[in-house]
Amino acid sequence: MGNLCKLLFVTLAFVGVTRAWSEPQVPCFFIFGDSLVDNGNNNRILTLARANYRPYGVDFPEGASGRFTNGRTLVDILTQLLGFRSFIPPYALARGDEVLRGLNFASGAAGLRDETGDNLGEHYPFGEQINHFRNTVQFMRRMFTGNTTKLRDHVGKCIYFVGMGSNDYLNNYFMPFYYPTSYEYSPTTFAALLLQDYTRQLAELYNLGARKVAVIGIGQVGCIPYELARNRNGNNGRNNSQCNETINKAITIFNNGLVRMVNRFNRELSEAKFIYVNIYESSKELGTKAASYGNLLFQILPTNQNYWIIVSKMVLWNRLQSDQ
Repeated sequence: MGNLCKLLFVTLAFVGVTRAWSEPQVPCFFIFGDSLVDNGNNNRILTLARANYRPYGVDFPEGASGRFTNGRTLVDILTQLLGFRSFIPPYALARGDEVLRGLNFASGAAGLRDETGDNLGEHYPFGEQINHFRNTVQFMRRMFTGNTTKLRDHVGKCIYFVGMGSNDYLNNYFMPFYYPTSYEYSPTTFAALLLQDYTRQLAELYNLGARKVAVIGIGQVGCIPYELARNRNGNNGRNNSQCNETINKAITIFNNGLVRMVNRFNRELSEAKFIYVNIYESSKELGTKAASYGNLLFQILPTNQNYWIIVSKMVLWNRLQSDQ
């Protein structure tokens, strides 16, 4: 709930109102990210990072749509809070004038680095998601019959949700048997390289017309069930809720740099309104207050990563994803 409250605050800050509404408060909502917000872009590609089968979607009206959770994602909830009458469609399935109200470009296993997530198969890294947005802008330009002023006004009023970086640690840096990055770079150097890529990519997004951008920090990846189970196994079953602090410390370095990057954008880019959303602090509750969220999850999660725990009151859906 803490994460949602922070994102709701960002939404209110962007649209400048604090009352209930029945009409969309912005003309469009564009989403970039990974499996936390992917809603079907990976459905038709060759990848293990795909969620268009049960038990995914057991509590979602459309069933297994490609969302990596039992029900709605955070961006689905934000879409409703913004007043949209239907969810933002995935880029891979959108048609016609749907693009005018926004698209979801997120892709499970995606990262800032192109090679991130290759261990799981095909996906759309952040650079490719931006290329998809570039194609969308070109399509909208034709819809506005070449009127660049109207196009610029339209995309400039939209909200952009960008949540990248988790997989660059989970499915790259801390996977040394598949990727060499942890041997080649210290955590500080690796974070600097990621932020260099992120700065360039967000600048591209800005140049394409984005002005109101919510940049989501990385949460406590070292405390997700997958890492808790690995730590438990390494400690002969003791310390069931012990987080991997090596991962968390590396992520803290990245997040601190992300704050500085956002501040720099706001100083240097005309009309830019970038906001950093601190998910890391909110996600601490999963490690420190596990019992209140359903400690059973931390106690019985087996080493088999394909094992599912389907309990509607849990905040964590599987080894990586959040519950609705």
